Amino acid sequence: MPYSESRMMVRARFSIFDSVVYLFLILLSASFLYPIANQVALSISDADQLGWQGVTVVPVGFSTDAYRALLSNDAILRYYINTIKYAAVGTFIMIFATSMMAYPLTFRELRGRKLIMILLVITMFFSGGLVPYYLLVLSMGLVDTIWALVLPNAILAWNVIIFRTFFGTVPTALRESAHIDGAGHFLVLFRVILPLSKPLLATFVLFSLVGFWNDYFWALIFLRDQDKQPVQLFLRRILVLVDLADLENTPALQVFNNFSSRTVKAAALIVTITPILCVYPFLQKYFTKGLLIGSLKD
Repeated sequence: MPYSESRMMVRARFSIFDSVVYLFLILLSASFLYPIANQVALSISDADQLGWQGVTVVPVGFSTDAYRALLSNDAILRYYINTIKYAAVGTFIMIFATSMMAYPLTFRELRGRKLIMILLVITMFFSGGLVPYYLLVLSMGLVDTIWALVLPNAILAWNVIIFRTFFGTVPTALRESAHIDGAGHFLVLFRVILPLSKPLLATFVLFSLVGFWNDYFWALIFLRDQDKQPVQLFLRRILVLVDLADLENTPALQVFNNFSSRTVKAAALIVTITPILCVYPFLQKYFTKGLLIGSLKD
C-alpha cells in the first residue's frame, strides 16, 4: 500500500474517532445544561397559562412575576450576605490553615512527620460521628455563630496531602536562596511558595466556595437564628413550605401566597445558583491546570 494512502486512512480513522468524541461531549454537555435551561424556562413561564402542563426549554407564555416577588423580599438579600460572608471567611481560613499545616510537612527532616501523616490519613477513614461532633461544637460555644461552619472544616486531611504534594514540587533552590537572603519560613511560604501555587489555590478556592455555597446541612444543625442562616436554607424552606401551603406561619415567604409554586421554586433555584456559576469562568484557567496536580513528576 502506498505511503500516501496509508496516511489518508490513518487521518480518516482519527477523524471518525474525533467525531465520536465530540458527539459524546456535546450530548454530555446537553445533559448537564438541560436541567438549568428547564428551570429557567419554568421560572419565566406565565402561571395562568402554565397550569400543570410540562415545560422543556421553551417557556409557556412569559412572566417575570416570580423573580420580582423573590427579589423584592428583603430576607433574600440578608441570606445572600450571610452566604457570601461564610464562603469568603471559610475559604480564606481553609487556604491559610491548610498552607500552614502542609508547608512543614514538605521537610523530610521534620521530626514526627510520618506520625502526623498517619494521624491525618486516619481521619479520612474514621470520624467521631454526628452527635459527638455536635456536642464538641456546643461545648466550645460555637453554636449559632459563623465559626461553627468555618472552623471544623479549616483543615481537612485530603487538602493537606494535596497541598504538601504541590509544595514539594517547588524547587528547593528557591527556598534556599530565600533563606540566604534572610527570609524566614513565613516569608518563604507567603512570598515564594504560595505565589507559585496559583493553580492549586484557584482549584481549592473554587471547591471551597462551591462547598460553602451549596451547604445547608451544617447550617441547619448549628444556626438556630434565621437571620444568620445562608441562602440555601431559604431555598429549602421555599421548596418544602410552598408545596405544603404553610406560608402563613413563615412571614418571609408570605409574599409567595398568590404565585404558582412551580414558577416560584424554579425562580428560587436560578437566583440561588447563578452567583456561583458566574465565579467559575474567572477561575477556569487556573482550575484546568489545578486538575493536573500530581499527574506529572519531575
